[in-house]
Amino acid sequence: MLSGKRGTTYIMMIAVIFLTFLTFFDTFGTRTVSGEGAGNTVYIIPIEREVERGLEAFLSRTTTEALEAGADHIIFEIDTPGGRVDSAGQIGALIQSLEIPTTAYIVNEALSAGSYIALFSDTIFFNPHATMGASGVINSDGTAADEKAQSAWLEQMRSAAESTGRDPLYAAAMADSSIDLPEYDAPEGKFLTIGPSDALEVGYADGIVNDRVELIAELGLSEASIVETEPTIAEEVARFLTNPVVIPILLSVASLGLIVELYSPGFGVPGIMGLVSLLLFFYGHIVAGLAGMEAIVLLLLGIILIVAELFVPGGILGFLGIGAIIGSLFLSGYDIGHMSMSIGIAFLVTLVAAIILFRRIGMDKGIFRHIILKDSTKTELGYVSSVNRLELLGLEGETVTPLRPSGIGLFENERIDIVSEGSFIEKNRIIKVVKVEGARVVVREIKK
Repeated sequence: MLSGKRGTTYIMMIAVIFLTFLTFFDTFGTRTVSGEGAGNTVYIIPIEREVERGLEAFLSRTTTEALEAGADHIIFEIDTPGGRVDSAGQIGALIQSLEIPTTAYIVNEALSAGSYIALFSDTIFFNPHATMGASGVINSDGTAADEKAQSAWLEQMRSAAESTGRDPLYAAAMADSSIDLPEYDAPEGKFLTIGPSDALEVGYADGIVNDRVELIAELGLSEASIVETEPTIAEEVARFLTNPVVIPILLSVASLGLIVELYSPGFGVPGIMGLVSLLLFFYGHIVAGLAGMEAIVLLLLGIILIVAELFVPGGILGFLGIGAIIGSLFLSGYDIGHMSMSIGIAFLVTLVAAIILFRRIGMDKGIFRHIILKDSTKTELGYVSSVNRLELLGLEGETVTPLRPSGIGLFENERIDIVSEGSFIEKNRIIKVVKVEGARVVVREIKK
């Protein structure tokens, strides 16, 4: 375990080394495959795996790079099962804004959001085994989206086809199972999915090629310089870290590491795990273009407020700090609903861990040992809340002052505060102790 300045220094070193490592590999993502040809330059940009904000960031970087390099043509090699509708919309708008010719080469499949993206390219080519379509909108739990979302997506598919002069009927059939196209194995109740031959027939393919070499020949760019792009390590990491399944895991590990660290002396493995998880979350979202400096500033402010709460009583700073951190998470997320769910999962994990640790360890470990008072005024340590004078019971004495009903009595040369049973007793009268209740000594007059 680490503690004090050594622990803080170690944490900072981990953060710096980690971010420096990822930033170093952020520069490797483009390579030239062939030399100078007929003065033309073709950029090959892959669209692979799920469509999400990490892919959007990668395409934004590579298309910008292609434009700045004076590329004459961009080929998007597509192999994706689909993904997020909002990300597909951003990518579609990005491709549509390009002022140079673009080609979508469907290597294997362009399903769901992938078909939408392909429709924005000027030309589309199919591999002999490729498919395109099946673009119905579903929620993250696998159920069909509501009618409003489906209607909006259907219109987006139609618009994408029309933007490049293609018949919108087939794009609509890919997203609307109520459209009846039995001649393409898409009767009512089934989303349209087309292969190369059907795509050629309906004008959704400009050719069928076996590989990239044939494609470049078909485009008349055999002599061009080919620049092949690929995601940098940082972009690959970001795509993984912004995956909807990974986000709640990262937040849960971060919160779990924090709660376990509270019960551990110094700063050790749980705290490092929590810190690294939080760094990974924000790093992935920064690279993906989701988190800006405002989110980082809010996160740091939240951490400072929580640390200040340890030294300033009241609880207000702690609540403000937690609110600032949660706010930074929402600022970094691409979907409020999913981020709410992720934070909720992390909260439940933290709550369960806190209950288990409290029952098994208690509140006298880790940082709690510094902020919780453990001393108690025990009798065996010499602390007595009140003296119970039971030895006075039955003892006779004399009133030193009148009792109205309290006063002072003299018992074996000891002056004691006493109280009568309720009646007035004059000075210098004989009395007897009839009851002792802690510090309360009750007397009665003895008449002889």
